[in-house]
Amino acid sequence: MKIAVPKETHPGEQRVALAPESCKKLVKAGFAVAVEAGAGESAFFSDDAYRDAGATVEKDLAQLLGSADFVLKVNPPVTDAGRNEVAAMRQGTFLLAGLQPLRNLGAVRALAERGITSFSTDAIPRISRAQSMDTLSAMANIAGYKGVLLGAAELNKYFPMLMTAAGMVPAAKVFVIGAAVAGLQAIATARRLGATVSATDVRPEVKEQIESVGAKYVGIELKESASAGGGYAKELSEEDKARQREMLADQCAAVDVVVTTALIGGVFAPKLINKEIVARMKPGSVIVDLAADGGGNCELSKPGETVVVNGVTILAPLNLAATMPTHASLLFSRNLTAFLLAFAKEGGQFNFDLTDEIQQGALITHEGEIKHGRTKDAMEKAAGAVAAR
Repeated sequence: MKIAVPKETHPGEQRVALAPESCKKLVKAGFAVAVEAGAGESAFFSDDAYRDAGATVEKDLAQLLGSADFVLKVNPPVTDAGRNEVAAMRQGTFLLAGLQPLRNLGAVRALAERGITSFSTDAIPRISRAQSMDTLSAMANIAGYKGVLLGAAELNKYFPMLMTAAGMVPAAKVFVIGAAVAGLQAIATARRLGATVSATDVRPEVKEQIESVGAKYVGIELKESASAGGGYAKELSEEDKARQREMLADQCAAVDVVVTTALIGGVFAPKLINKEIVARMKPGSVIVDLAADGGGNCELSKPGETVVVNGVTILAPLNLAATMPTHASLLFSRNLTAFLLAFAKEGGQFNFDLTDEIQQGALITHEGEIKHGRTKDAMEKAAGAVAAR
């Protein structure tokens, strides 16, 4: 079976789906691996490094994808006229990528129409057997780390408490909203830099995790559970939202840096910080909205931009993992390789098995149909909205 790895061309993307170290493992397992020329350059993996790992390097994209049995990507495949990756694939080809299907319905539709069997890494069930395949956690870890560094660079104060000849400088205060992987890494990084950190999450069961990485837990007692299972949160009731806003307003007004990481179901960002909360914050303080890819947790955020409102700097960086492409690629590659090797048969073949919980959960399209329930519902809803116009 031939595995193909095209170059990522999404704006700002510097990662590659497969690192040379993973090529060695796949080749050893019997797979043939081919990489588009220059695919790893932005992540500082040379074509020669891939050749040394047993892969071939091809310049012709159409030939690369047209001869592939299994395609690996970081982002959804491109469907532009000048570079249509879906059209270049043969019917029945397997694809494994971070499709984010609810955000990329057009790409999903194209894959279904082409007859591609696609798996999305962000839909892989969060079970113990699949932990090594979890690209969401791997990339969120990087985002939490880098986000705090961006906040520290933007703040007009030191993070740590310092004793100087001119007197003592107090530590900066950081407040982290959301305590999944990105939030916990943000807490740990801010603590390592010397800040005083507090954090909140709508799931009270993560209180121990917050405290274990050195932050003080703050929160409200919810009238209804906010846990959606699988480590995800669901939207709060209106009553709980109002009480949460009061708590957030008080906390944000008291700190120097706010880092937001909240997503509903791991996909869409709830608007937690409104303009009234920002107005109460101290001039010179900073918000780092790590949920910008999902729309942003602050209503004043402009995804991909930095804005200043009433003296408060609001950063809304997109695709932060791509700004650390070497390690991001390495981790993403290990996740994809773990998926492939978990279902590898002797002689370098992929065992397609929809009775398996992981494959069943991650499957998005197959035999011309959209198989993923939430994506199918979103597609039908979008079609209904267009028809109603």
